[in-house]
This record gives sequence, structure tokens and C-alpha cells, in this order.
Amino acid sequence: MTDLKIGNNALASRFELPLSGGLAVLDYRIEGDTVFLLYVEVPAAEQGHGIAGKLSHAALEFARDNGLNVVPRCPFIAAYMRRHPELLLPVH
Repeated sequence: MTDLKIGNNALASRFELPLSGGLAVLDYRIEGDTVFLLYVEVPAAEQGHGIAGKLSHAALEFARDNGLNVVPRCPFIAAYMRRHPELLLPVH
């Protein structure tokens, strides 16, 4: 589980992670300088392995690296942001 390849499918507005149990996704929407993180979905067979957290981490790094404000619409992502405020700081 350490060699995960999360991709940003900009055409579909989502981060994707192909897994043996299906596709894990985090959907987003960008409006101006704000990214709305809509929801994260992990196949049932893959839940409980930190996949949603890894997708959330990737989305927050993307937002930080692109200077985007973040508005979480998903309770999981909002909780992840509270646990990892360092991901919301600008990169120096």
C-alpha cells in the first residue's frame, strides 16, 4: 500500500487511485481561486486502509501548490483538514 499512484484527472475534476477493489476518487470543483472538495469515495473492499486520507492529502497539496483556497463539502475531508492544518499553509 506504500506505492500508491494518485492521479489528478482534471477533465473529470477528481483525484483518482486505481485499486484492486475498484477506483477510489475524490471529486472537486474549482471556481476562481477556490477549490471545493466535494466528496471522497473508496470501494468497500479497500476501506479502512487510509485511502481516503491519502486522496485528501493529495487534494490539499494540489490546492496549496496552486494557491487555491479550500472549501470542504465532505465531512471526512473537513475532519482531515482539522487534523492536518500544516497542509493549508503556503509553500515557501
